[in-house]
Amino acid sequence: MHVLLTRQLEDCSELIVRFKELGHMVSHLPLLNIEKVPYDHKPIKNCKSIIFTSANSIKYLNSNEINKNIKCFCVGLATEKKARSVGFQNIITAEGNVRNLKELILQNYDSSNGSIVYVSGEIISSDLDNQLINEGYSVKRLINYKTNHNKIFDIKFIEKLKSNIPHIIYIYSYNSALSFLNFIKNESLESLWMDTNLMCMSEKTSSILNEIKWKKIFLFNPGEEEFLLYKI
Repeated sequence: MHVLLTRQLEDCSELIVRFKELGHMVSHLPLLNIEKVPYDHKPIKNCKSIIFTSANSIKYLNSNEINKNIKCFCVGLATEKKARSVGFQNIITAEGNVRNLKELILQNYDSSNGSIVYVSGEIISSDLDNQLINEGYSVKRLINYKTNHNKIFDIKFIEKLKSNIPHIIYIYSYNSALSFLNFIKNESLESLWMDTNLMCMSEKTSSILNEIKWKKIFLFNPGEEEFLLYKI
């Protein structure tokens, strides 16, 4: 089976090795570039809880100045893994979407317990901070990275892709879906995906690519990629 992975290499290198070990052909098309941005360190030093909705928000955070025992909320297992790698101990993890994450916060953290810092990228799919503020919480959103769309792709890679269209594609974010749609249109590939299964992180992400004809569209959480190979 031919699988196309679209995250940065450092975020999918283990998956590439695993899929190849299973006998699959793997192509890699990084759709986004992630760039650290300066941020205000003051809210972090005094917060009572912290929220992460991506592993990148942890990667680009100076975690040395944070109490690792504070309650830490993560959107999914990949984010939890990254949080544990930098020393966070008291972690509560959702099932891969912000809606579930919000419910976990409401259930496990009282608004009277103190301020929360929500660390995120420049573009987010859901305004979790405002939703929590409306529930009576004190929340400060801290932006520590931004995402840029890749616009230049190797011509030889594109030609190989045209001659051997993947059976499965994994898309991890709304931004990635936008980038992939632009790639398809710019390279005039609209009609080539009818035998391809599209794997997306959410309905909002998949909706961007609904105008392309796919074999099937599946929703998944990070960590389920291998399981999905046997689902199609």
